[in-house]
Formats: sequence, structure tokens, C-alpha cells
Amino acid sequence: MNPIHEMHHFTMGYWTLVLAYTTSVVGSLLGLSCMARARATRAPRTKALWTLLGAFAIGGIGIWLMHFIAMLGFSVSSMRIRYSTPITALSAVAAVAVVGLGLFVATWGRFRVWRLTVGGIFTGVGVAAMHYLGMSAMRMQGEVTYDSDLVLLSVVIAIVAGTAALWFTIVVRGVGATVLAGFVMGVAVTGMHYTGMAAMNMRMDPGRATPQGTEVFGLVFPVFLLGGLVIAVLLWALFTTQSRVDALKVAR
Repeated sequence: MNPIHEMHHFTMGYWTLVLAYTTSVVGSLLGLSCMARARATRAPRTKALWTLLGAFAIGGIGIWLMHFIAMLGFSVSSMRIRYSTPITALSAVAAVAVVGLGLFVATWGRFRVWRLTVGGIFTGVGVAAMHYLGMSAMRMQGEVTYDSDLVLLSVVIAIVAGTAALWFTIVVRGVGATVLAGFVMGVAVTGMHYTGMAAMNMRMDPGRATPQGTEVFGLVFPVFLLGGLVIAVLLWALFTTQSRVDALKVAR
């Protein structure tokens, strides 16, 4: 086994960090807007639909899409990296599912501290699991090990981020507060990602087979398209609903 190889997190420049953070903020803002719609309705089906859309926004865009945009800048010296498409897709499903369950636990019914706590822990642990599941999709001629202290720190950050996200969905009111909450959530999610990345160590193993799978650009491009489609659908739903509400106010 060769010595530990040097890893680079900003191979393509710091624009990957800026783009990843911006994506997380956009997903968080859309998710918070969806949850504001969920709070405003008493119809169970409509509330469930807005909560599901919020899960897609926060989990799918704010967390999962942000993760793979950040991975554009990741490289290991003298090592070829590929990704398993099925595991990558599974990590996306996991992100949306855990955030969705956390939102349902925390926001359905009257506010209770235990609901927020349970939902935040569940969401945070799930988001951390999604991150490391996404990392397990990497295929390289090497062995990945993790610093247990930094892994634990990343899980704690994820739990704090998850709890903050749920708290924001419950209490945030107004455009200004929503925007501020989106920026704060973006910092938490991005911080969790790079803490998890800092926990990695890589040793080259020439005896391993040449990695097979999809290059990061081949993976991110369709993800970008899918993410853009989801954003377009969410914006359409939000603007359409707001237009109907404004029309009803005028009619009254």
C-alpha cells in the first residue's frame, strides 16, 4: 500500500465553493417558501404536497445537489476517480426521504420541542448518512479511511443544520427573515460537507482494478438539468399559488 495521497478540494478554483453554497441557499429558500405554504393551509393533502415539495427543495437541491457540485473541485493526486450511478441516485433518494420525514415529524400537529428535537436529530443523521453514502459511490485505485473525530463533528454539524432548518420552517415569517434563514442554512450545509471531506484520507492501491463508472462531469451535468427542472416546477407552483391568493384578495 502506497503512502497517503494528497487530496484537493478546490482543483477548479473556489468558484465550486461559491456555486455549491449558492445552490444550497437557493434550495433552502425554495424549501422554506414551500413550508410557508404548508403552514398556511389546513387541508391535509395540500399540506402534505407542500411538505413533499419542501423536502425536494431542501433535501434534493439544498443538500444533495450542493454536495455533487462541491465534488467538481475534488481530486486526488495521480488518481483517477469515477462514480457509481446507482449509489449516487440512491443517495439522492435518501436525502429527500430523510428531510421529508424530518419535516413531517416537526411540522405536523402543534409545535412541540420534542418534535423539533426528534425531527432535527433524524434529519441530521440522515443527511450525514447521505453524504457518506454519496462518498461511497466513488471508485478509485485506493482505500478510503476517515478520521473518526472529524466524522463525528460532521454528524454534529448536520444535526445542528437539520434542527435549524426545521426550526426555520416552523417560525420564519416574512421575506427578509426567510432570506436570512436561507443564507444561514447554506452555511450549515456547506460546512457539514467540507468537514466530512476533511475527514477523508486516501491511500493508493495499485493492486486494485482500474475504476469503472461515470466521470464527475458526466454525473453532474444531468443532475444540473434535473435540478433546474425541479427548481422551475417549484417556482411555478409558488408563483401560481401566490397569484391565486392575490386574486382572491382582490375579489373580496
